[in-house]
Amino acid sequence: MNALYRIIVTTLVLFLVIVGGIVGFSFGSSDSETIQSLTERVQELERYVGVVAQESSDTADELKRREALRQKSQEELLTDAVAKIAPSVVSVVVSKDVPKIEIVYENPFGDDPFFRNFNIQVPRIVQKGTEVQQVGAGTGFFLRSDGYIATNRHVVSDADALYTVVLSDGSQKQADVIYRDTDIDFAILKVSGEGYPGVVLGNSDSLKLGQSVFAIGNALGEFNNSVSVGIISGLNRELSALGADGPEELRGVIQTDAAINPGNSGGPLSDLSGAVIGINVAMARGSENVGFSIPINVVKDIISSVL
Repeated sequence: MNALYRIIVTTLVLFLVIVGGIVGFSFGSSDSETIQSLTERVQELERYVGVVAQESSDTADELKRREALRQKSQEELLTDAVAKIAPSVVSVVVSKDVPKIEIVYENPFGDDPFFRNFNIQVPRIVQKGTEVQQVGAGTGFFLRSDGYIATNRHVVSDADALYTVVLSDGSQKQADVIYRDTDIDFAILKVSGEGYPGVVLGNSDSLKLGQSVFAIGNALGEFNNSVSVGIISGLNRELSALGADGPEELRGVIQTDAAINPGNSGGPLSDLSGAVIGINVAMARGSENVGFSIPINVVKDIISSVL
């Protein structure tokens, strides 16, 4: 700004000197009168240019301040939205009876007298009953206060497994699968009790490219209520996803660069108002931050009919 100020003043001074010289020459004015007149004009111009420069500086500072306020407002919107929806998100733990395996060492020749004294021992794997172990994990979220939970079908696809949901306060509830959709990777669980924090379902048909969104889920099956932030990167995508039950075609899904890690499946994709606009379903293998979500409008009719 100072350099620009000097350039403007110098240019105006030269201009006035030239004009003043011409005027003085034409009308016969004395040198002292010409110089005095030019000096007064230069001083006036300096004051004017100084005011303009100050106003320009003030304007730039104001723009910076407004931008800072806008950024702060965006952060506040995000933190408020996360606080609004996080209590509704649950971790889904998949458990199953699996064989309890032990290794025993024994003589491969049994009671043969000839080999009995050689003390030959070889390991052998034997089953000692069964035990319940965690075999998978995913995410879900409360649809209503009476314990209905939305998730992905592939999270709860095993009819022989046991399903436990871990609430945001750390408490655990046994869950029953009451619905598995045959066409869409969507399912509904039910836990007993009342007073759960249900979510607000948004409108996925009004989404725009570049819109800010965030995902919450049980990242990697270990870190529940992990938040990742991004934007809507694409709409109406089609892809083939490989899950535990084999390949599945996903159509009309939302693409986002908000990180969707293993374990995030079934969790909500939300906008900055805290409304759920998608259900996280898949990520692009071998890529960074290319995830996909089922638009919430696709399952609204299913939710209404089931509940």
